[in-house]
Amino acid sequence: MFATNFPASASSPLAVDTLIIGAGQAGLAAAYYLRQRGASFVVLEAQPTVGHIWAARYDSLRLFSPTWASALPGLPWPGSANRYPTKDEAAAYLQHYAGHFALPVETGQRVTLVQPAPTGYLVCTAAGRQYMARRVIVCTGPYTAPRVPAFATQLPEAVMQLHSSQYQRPTQLPGTGPVAVAGSGNSALQIAADLAATGRPVLVAFDDKTPAAPNNAAMWLFLLATGILEAGRNTWLGRYMRRQSEPVVSGDLHRLRQFPNVQFIGRALAVTALAGLQGRRAATPPLEAVVWATGFGPAYAWLQVPGVLSATGEPVHERGLSPVAGLAFLGLPWLHNRRSALMGGAAADAAYVVDNLCKST
Repeated sequence: MFATNFPASASSPLAVDTLIIGAGQAGLAAAYYLRQRGASFVVLEAQPTVGHIWAARYDSLRLFSPTWASALPGLPWPGSANRYPTKDEAAAYLQHYAGHFALPVETGQRVTLVQPAPTGYLVCTAAGRQYMARRVIVCTGPYTAPRVPAFATQLPEAVMQLHSSQYQRPTQLPGTGPVAVAGSGNSALQIAADLAATGRPVLVAFDDKTPAAPNNAAMWLFLLATGILEAGRNTWLGRYMRRQSEPVVSGDLHRLRQFPNVQFIGRALAVTALAGLQGRRAATPPLEAVVWATGFGPAYAWLQVPGVLSATGEPVHERGLSPVAGLAFLGLPWLHNRRSALMGGAAADAAYVVDNLCKST
């Protein structure tokens, strides 16, 4: 095992058995299982505090799963088991988790380079620190590069544009006139309702073919009791589920449709779907802003390890384990099953990856 008792510098990187990149739910779950094994490890977190990603999201965000289905290994959520926590409660839970188990998290350490080295991997951060790790577990979440459609550049300059990752509250958007929210996921519905509650006109560019499902205790009991969420990605059920559109919460969709100032315009495939709609009704004020709740793409330019990424920049892995020895991923959508990207699925994936990674390297 590597020693860990000398300072990191340009000439002598800090050596650890395992380096975890990211202190979100996946990274903390991996840290828990490494601690159980007595391994030497460090968790690097780019943000100034654990849970910052949750704390920085839009004010109305809540988890889409109840606390009883969302715990990390070894520590239940405080309070009622049936509530759906706010984003600030999620941030506080992650902070409490890291402190409760005294996990060695180093904040403010954004990783800028991971590359092979004779004894494992050299990892560098923007703050100037260097680490030498036998193993690296990438836990940076389900992609981090905001995606917007190419036609967004064709909108008039006067139209303010925000990605959902930048949106926090309605007061960010100028004026009181029409705004559009583009996207067919739960974030789009929540943000659109946020804006509609202010009374301003809201255009919702939502695909009407998107399935909807209830989000209540009965549904979660059914999903977990039947094993649907645990169906592996390569089983017949897993392959079928991956081909389907991700459902939204039916209650959120119904609530949004009740606002008299909300207009559903269908999926936006061109700029005319947003800006052109006003042109067909001369009395309608011009569009003032658009929130793109259109998801994220991979952003692994810093991961300079041959063989770990596909031609499109996606991680290459089998249940989180890279074909390159000593490197693994956690927290990806469908890493193993539908539950992999949910907070409640972090434990099972982390236990498997840590066990197999430690056995193989």
